[in-house]
Amino acid sequence: MRIMDAIDRRILRIVQKDASLSIYEIATQVGLSQTPCWKRLQRLEASGVIKRRIALLDPAKVGLGITVFVSIQVGDHSGKALARFAAEVSAMEEVLDFYRMAGDVDYVLRVVAPDTSAFDAFYKRLIEMMPLKNVTSRFALESIKSETALPIAT
Repeated sequence: MRIMDAIDRRILRIVQKDASLSIYEIATQVGLSQTPCWKRLQRLEASGVIKRRIALLDPAKVGLGITVFVSIQVGDHSGKALARFAAEVSAMEEVLDFYRMAGDVDYVLRVVAPDTSAFDAFYKRLIEMMPLKNVTSRFALESIKSETALPIAT
């Protein structure tokens, strides 16, 4: 992909905040006509800069009342075991974010569940996947800031 210019970055800032805007509305905000704006959006999508357009839901309003951050230290660091673990955890629908870490833990997950019993069922499935050295769960009490928009410089 060619280097993004200021208009590309402005388009990205706009669609991160509201992907439901029409091409006309986006074009008007960035000072382009519709066709060049549409072509830029198509290029940003084709190159993978825009991965997908989604709707963001309120977890509590859809019955997912708790968020838990789970830190994991694995026992087996062989390539095959880690690949299997990554594939199995990635397939768990409760896991919203899954990171391999540097430092004192191997992985951090962000998990949502309706309640503590549902989280406990998830936890039991998680620890049965492979021998784990340590699993620490931290329950979020309040979401103070949750943002999906990346800070794109203009």
